Amino acid sequence: MVRFGYTLMTEQSGPRALVRHAPLAERAGFDFEVMSDHFSPWLDAQGHSPYAWSVLGAVTQVTERVELMTYVTAPIMRYHPAVVAQKAATVALLSDGRFTLGLGAGENLNEHVVGRGWPPANVRHEMLSEAVDIIGALFDGGYVNHVGRHYRVDSAKLWDLPETRVPIAVAVSGAQSVGKFAPVADAMIATDPDAELTTGWERAGGGGRRIGQIPVCWDPDRDTAVQRAHEQFRWFAGGWKVNAELPGPAGFAAATRSVRREDVAAGIPCGPDVGGIVAAVSEFWKAGFTDIALVQVGGDRHQDGFLDCAEHELLPALREAAPDTV
Repeated sequence: MVRFGYTLMTEQSGPRALVRHAPLAERAGFDFEVMSDHFSPWLDAQGHSPYAWSVLGAVTQVTERVELMTYVTAPIMRYHPAVVAQKAATVALLSDGRFTLGLGAGENLNEHVVGRGWPPANVRHEMLSEAVDIIGALFDGGYVNHVGRHYRVDSAKLWDLPETRVPIAVAVSGAQSVGKFAPVADAMIATDPDAELTTGWERAGGGGRRIGQIPVCWDPDRDTAVQRAHEQFRWFAGGWKVNAELPGPAGFAAATRSVRREDVAAGIPCGPDVGGIVAAVSEFWKAGFTDIALVQVGGDRHQDGFLDCAEHELLPALREAAPDTV
């Protein structure tokens, strides 16, 4: 059965608001919740970026049922892989096993802050692959020593591990990353409804969930929704190959200066039309995704109405339209 998630988007809400949204989304009926892990927002208009792991700790205590996940954490520069493993194990314990560690190769926007420069994509994938190995070894228990091309680990051990090993999901964007991570990850993450990713994942030996994400901008007034989506989410039009490279909100503002409101509305369902949102989300399950997380564009003031709509209209409509199996 296709499962539907809610995105706790750190770039558009402060920490207290995110902790308030989490149980509301659970009560609305979402199956899981994912959280972005950023140091900076994409655009100044979004205006937030609290530390995701502190917020996750609080979210574990105000929710009971929903699965939780980072979407995604980059264990390559800003965080050492050993520290990521410790954080993930702790959140898994706090949530009684409801946590999946979502990993990716990161964006310059967040990683440049530690002053180490920004490596090319092939090097970032090498770093992520080595980081996944380190994290997995720590999840297995015992002391870990590692001397690799990018990281060293000296007698590291996780003293508090959950009984069930923390699942690792890895973000992929093409055949190269699919082939590298399908054999070692428990689940796949992607942001484009691309059937080649899901079929390639299976061919490469990958199993588990295939988790996608889609932005929507629900609002009773469509014009208001389009304006808000353009103001806060026009960065999305650049695609991930561009988005991974720009260093800050000013760069995203400059790069998207020519993006029009109608361009954003063509890529993000805007307004009160539940059928339009269902049609957009359906592209993911048609492409073989098992789990789809929705991002409601807009900060604290725009979540309550969306969650009410999700509970009474959107989620029932999505579940009626989705296939029983993918």
